[in-house]
Amino acid sequence: MQTIITEKQDLLTKEGLIKNPGFAFTPVWNYNRENIKAPKWRIKEWDYYLVTSRDYAVAFTISDLAYLGMISVSLLDLKNLKDRTKTMLTALPMGKFNLPRVSNAGVSEYNGKDVQIRVDVVNGKRHLTCRVPNFDNGATFEADLQLTDIYDDTMNIATPWAEKPTCFYYNQKINCIEAEGNVTLGDEVFEFKKGRDYAVLDWGRGVWTYDNTWFWGTGSGVQNGKTFGFNLGYGFSDRSSASENVIFYDGKGYKLSEVIWDIPKDANGKYEFMKEWTITSDDNAITGTFKPILDRNALTDVKIIVTDQHQVFGNFSGTVVLDGEKVEIKDFLCALEVVRNKY
Repeated sequence: MQTIITEKQDLLTKEGLIKNPGFAFTPVWNYNRENIKAPKWRIKEWDYYLVTSRDYAVAFTISDLAYLGMISVSLLDLKNLKDRTKTMLTALPMGKFNLPRVSNAGVSEYNGKDVQIRVDVVNGKRHLTCRVPNFDNGATFEADLQLTDIYDDTMNIATPWAEKPTCFYYNQKINCIEAEGNVTLGDEVFEFKKGRDYAVLDWGRGVWTYDNTWFWGTGSGVQNGKTFGFNLGYGFSDRSSASENVIFYDGKGYKLSEVIWDIPKDANGKYEFMKEWTITSDDNAITGTFKPILDRNALTDVKIIVTDQHQVFGNFSGTVVLDGEKVEIKDFLCALEVVRNKY
C-alpha cells in the first residue's frame, strides 16, 4: 500500500499519534514537536549531509539523541580506499541543539573544542562550514561548501511503530543537491564542482523504539547527461502505509513500492558486505547489481547503547523503469548501509 499525502497538515495529533501516515513528494507535515507524547530522553533529531565526488566524499552529522549528542565528520578517499572519521559525543543535550523544525530554513550548529560545524539555510541554499582541529595525524580539517536545492521533488515519510504508535519516524531526504566548494585536510585539497558533484540531506525527527535495524541506500549524481539519484530504505518502523523508495531523474521523483537487497552471507549467516549485491524491486522498476568498493564500518558497544554500522560505498549498474521508459544506469556511485542501533 502506498498512501500519498498532498495536503499540508500537522504531523501529530494531541495524543501524539501521526495524523496521516504515508509518503509525500514535498514536506507536507508540520513537525509540531509540542505534541510528542514521550519522555524528553526518547526524542531523536538529526541532520546528516553526504557530499560526493567521483573519487572522494565527505559526511557531516549533527545528531541530538536527547541523552546523547553525536557530532561526526568523515572524509572518504574512494580512490585509495581510506576512511577518516572523527566522532564527538556529548551528554544529555535534551533538545539543546535547537535543530530547526523545517529543513529549508534555520541554523544547525555545534561549537565545541574538538569540532565546530554550522549550516545556515535560507530558501534552500545551504552554507556549510566545519573545522576539526587534529582530525588526522595532527592535521586540521576544514570545509566551506555551498549546497543548493535545485528541485522540488524530495522523499518525505511519516510512519509510526505498530507496537508503540506514539513512536514515530518523520524523515525528509533531499537528493541531487548541487554542491560546490572546498574541503582541506592539512595540505590536501578536495574540490567540489557545480554541475558535477552533488549532496544528499537526511533530515530526521522522531521518537523510536529501543532496538532497530535499518537498510538505507542513497546516491546523487549524473547519468545519461541528466541528474539521477535514489533513496532506498526499509526495515525501520511500520511501513504498511508507504515505503520510502523513490528514484529522481532530471528533477522528477518516481515512487517505487518495495525494494529488496540481496546481500551475500557466509556459512554462519553473517553479511559479506564487500561481495557483489543484487538490488531489485517487487515491480521491477529497479534491477541491478551493486559492486562495493569501501565499507565504512563502526561498532560501539557499551551494553545499554549499541550501534553497529556498515555504510558501504560502491557502484550500481542496472536499469530503472520510469513511466514505462527503461533507463540504463552504469557505474553509479552510491552508498548502501545496514545499521543496528540499541539506544
